[in-house]
Parts: sequence; structure tokens; C-alpha cells
Amino acid sequence: TILAERLRRGPLAVQRALYPEHDLCHVYLLHPPGGVAGGDQLSINVAVRKDASALITTPGATKFYRSIGPMAAQRQSLEVTGGSLEWLPQENILFPGAEAELSTIVHLDRSAVFIGWEINCLGRPVIDEQFDYGSASFSFSLIREQLPVLHERTVVDGIAGLNGPACLRGRPVVGSLYATTNDAGLLDTIRKTISSDHQHELGITLVDGLLVARYLGDSAASARYLFTEIWKMLRPSLLQRPPCTPRIWNT
Repeated sequence: TILAERLRRGPLAVQRALYPEHDLCHVYLLHPPGGVAGGDQLSINVAVRKDASALITTPGATKFYRSIGPMAAQRQSLEVTGGSLEWLPQENILFPGAEAELSTIVHLDRSAVFIGWEINCLGRPVIDEQFDYGSASFSFSLIREQLPVLHERTVVDGIAGLNGPACLRGRPVVGSLYATTNDAGLLDTIRKTISSDHQHELGITLVDGLLVARYLGDSAASARYLFTEIWKMLRPSLLQRPPCTPRIWNT
């Protein structure tokens, strides 16, 4: 696998491709400003071609700052044609007053393999800061062979959306992990392996060839730890590779 083409406008960039696994390409997406302000528009387009394998992550959390009105948007389009993609960004942190729209669409062909996650932290719970005003829209779509497998959208509008019983029930961290598999035995293994201390935060399903793990809780670090443990169990089955944790996660 090689990084065959890259094009950027503005500060969002890929500096280089790394090969800790020799043939699988690890890519770090870098955003030097360190945060997204109202009115900013980030667009990420990834194409993985036949027999190629890539793991994409970020060096740290992406921060969405308070806005005086304009919407900040981050839109991600991921296309996998006969290869595999691991989409493992670190969490998004939305400051109170942020106006943010985050959307991801994944296009897969019949043989493509995808493992990905998204973790969103509303406010900064480590300092008891709530997302008491502002709005956030999160959407995710996965399409296989031009047919929809999953479409979902969550809208949080200030403190009412954060605390609503049909929304987040006062929990500031929400995350989802997605993996393409039909292996019900793998689902059972993951459920049995997850510590009972975390089972109230995590739900896992397998429907239409897509395993989905949902986190709803109080800690982005806990969500990231649980998703990483699930990823380590998924990787040998889906990619026939042992886990290889990106070095940037340790810095």
C-alpha cells in the first residue's frame, strides 16, 4: 500500500505515511490550528483501492469552539474498493456554545472491509463543564454496493437535548464503533470479554453484516479504551492481523 495521491487546501494535512506493519499504511491527519471555530469547513475525502490497506487516525482530540452564530462543519467521505480501511480518529470535544455539524459517509464495494469509530464529548466533563447551550448534529451513513446498510442522525440542542430522556439522558459522551462482519461468534466473544464494570455504558449489536457498538457515558477516555479493546478483538478476524496500536496514541 502506498499513499498514491494527496491534495489539500488550508492547514488540514497528511504529513507522511508510516509503515509499522510493513505493508499496511498508517496515516495521521494533522490540523495544526488545534481547533475548529464557527464558520470553519473541514472536508476529508479518503479513497482506498483494490488490495490496499490503511489505518487513519489523528494525533489528538479535535476541538469545536464556541461560536457567535456561524456553523462549523466537518464532513468525511470514505470510499473503500476491494481493500480495507480502519478509521480511528481520536474524540471530538464540543465546547459550550459550539454550533457544529459532523457527518460521515462510507461507501464500500462487495469485498471491502471497514472498521471505524466516532467519539463525541459534549462539554468538558473532567472540569464539570456542561454543553448547556449551542447545538450539534452528528450523522453517519454506510452504503454497501450502492445500497444503504445504516443511516443515522443525532441532534443535540443545548441542555434540553443533552438531558432529554429520548436523547442522551444527561450523559456527555456518546460514541459508535462500526465493523463489517457476519460473525455472530465474534459478537458473543466481545460481549463476554467486556468487563461487567462497563456493560451499563456499552451496547453491541450485529445486523445486516454490520457490528455496531454504542457507548453512552461520562468519559471519553473510557469510550476510547473500550473501543480500542473491541478493535483489538476484531482485527485478527476481519483483517487477519494482530493489533498494532498507532504510536501517536501514546504521546
